[in-house]
Amino acid sequence: MVLAPEPSVTGRDGPAREDRAVSTGQRPLAQVRRRAALHALVREWQAAGQSVSFVPTLGNLHAGHHRLVESARSLARRTVVSVFVNPTQFGPGEDFACYPRTLERDLQELEQLGVDAVYTPGIEDLYPFETVAAVRVTVPRLSELLCGVSRPGHFDGVAGVVLRLLVAAHPDVALFGEKDYQQCILIGRLVADLGLPVRIQRVPTVREADGLALSSRNQYLTAAERQRAPELYRTLMALSRALQSGRRDFPVLEAEAGQRLVDAGFSPEYVVIRTEESLEPPDPQAGPGNWRLLAAARLGGTRLIDNLPAHAAGLE
Repeated sequence: MVLAPEPSVTGRDGPAREDRAVSTGQRPLAQVRRRAALHALVREWQAAGQSVSFVPTLGNLHAGHHRLVESARSLARRTVVSVFVNPTQFGPGEDFACYPRTLERDLQELEQLGVDAVYTPGIEDLYPFETVAAVRVTVPRLSELLCGVSRPGHFDGVAGVVLRLLVAAHPDVALFGEKDYQQCILIGRLVADLGLPVRIQRVPTVREADGLALSSRNQYLTAAERQRAPELYRTLMALSRALQSGRRDFPVLEAEAGQRLVDAGFSPEYVVIRTEESLEPPDPQAGPGNWRLLAAARLGGTRLIDNLPAHAAGLE
């Protein structure tokens, strides 16, 4: 590993730790820990006419994150990825303390993927006045429905940290995975409402061969639970087929899908049909081209979410 200092920055909490560049013979991967250093790096690229893409992550990377990075590299000359487990989006009793943290492995993978810089801030860098006194960001209605019911405050934490990260990275385009579909819609609304100068690009969900959506939390599943977990995807596919066959009895369809999950050993929170952009219940007279099927359920101690467009074709 070759160490190379980034510009030293002194902030309200004292001198910045030295940033570094990791190299294995390819273009060095810069690891940046301070917002001021990231600002300087991105300004330098953009002043040279180089566009910048940005992928925010919690780390513990998998093939779904890799797809995001590959898409990001195809859209801009330079690519920045953040790795930060954000405390404000975890509620009481959730898995903030035990969320998998694999930074060294993540850095190696990101270098192999050709990323230019990784932003790995400490909590004090993104929240200089501590999280309890941090400015709050709320997207009304979108933050309160679906996952917002069982995870109150979660989307306020998401909106707040994404806004901070976009200000820090100042990218031309930011990419988010559709596995977290409600998050995608909420961030799109946040950016549009505040007029932020960044394009939001959604990337389709990456799945295992049996249909299970990739997620860092899948590793919490026991072997037996992992065998049952793809039923969440299969339930949404069955709902899609019912809609494509012409059924429009939404409450009955949703209840049938929920019961199918119960029969498979899940504890469903919701299985719903919604409009794609507002996540409100759709007009049954409208075509299914602008509908989204969304589900959240617990399997043992693991909470799983998934979604599909109403016209989904399924796996080959």
